[in-house]
Amino acid sequence: MVRIKQGREAGQYAIIIGVIDDQFVLLADGEKRKTNRPKKKNLHHVEMVDYISPEVQNSLLETGRVTNGKLRFAITTFKVQVVTDLKKGDLHDGER
Repeated sequence: MVRIKQGREAGQYAIIIGVIDDQFVLLADGEKRKTNRPKKKNLHHVEMVDYISPEVQNSLLETGRVTNGKLRFAITTFKVQVVTDLKKGDLHDGER
């Protein structure tokens, strides 16, 4: 999972579905960027997020590909579980 830092989709989340070389990866989100036309993105323009979707990982390992529905589900699940938890913690700033 990555957060896009630069470009038109800055601030959005996507999943790496392929690696071209040590500088470029292929990103898809299942909505705007489908798996059949992934976005080629420079690694310097994305921020790696310490999260791996088990559904997407299993699908890639078993069949070598992933469906757009699984990508959408993984990103939505990530946003609900991880991003909202971070926002909850940020809102309080340790104050009571």
